[in-house]
Amino acid sequence: MEVIRAPCRSRPAEQECYTGVVWVDQEVVGLQPSRLLTFRAQFSLGARTAWHRCPYGRVLHVLHGVGRVQRRGGPAYEVHAGDTVVAAAGEWHWHGAAPNAFVAVISAHETDPDGTDIEWGAHVTDAEYLLPPLGMIAPRQSTDRVAHREACW
Repeated sequence: MEVIRAPCRSRPAEQECYTGVVWVDQEVVGLQPSRLLTFRAQFSLGARTAWHRCPYGRVLHVLHGVGRVQRRGGPAYEVHAGDTVVAAAGEWHWHGAAPNAFVAVISAHETDPDGTDIEWGAHVTDAEYLLPPLGMIAPRQSTDRVAHREACW
């Protein structure tokens, strides 16, 4: 077990990969042989990622605020504090803040064995971003996706 103290490592996100003002912190890098990376990102009103995909998928957890997420070819959804978004392996998607709200998320994904983690695509256009979300809240699951989940504590 390792306790990792949280120094302030916030930095502005690279504008090649984001639109608007976004601050990113690399939270944790997993211990070998893990290839897990976690980040915290804070998006200002209207800020968002470019289209991107992760080779092993991505999990986003909304800490506070209101955001938007969309997978390529699918509807955009509005997400709120406490919501979790799971992008499948290789699925093109984007995420960011709603036009009128900030959002903060924790993001987790694995890298390839060679260290490759995210493939970036084109920026999400204003026309794509400003389409109204289909349904203001993503539908809730009626059952747990893990059939036999055991308590971890």
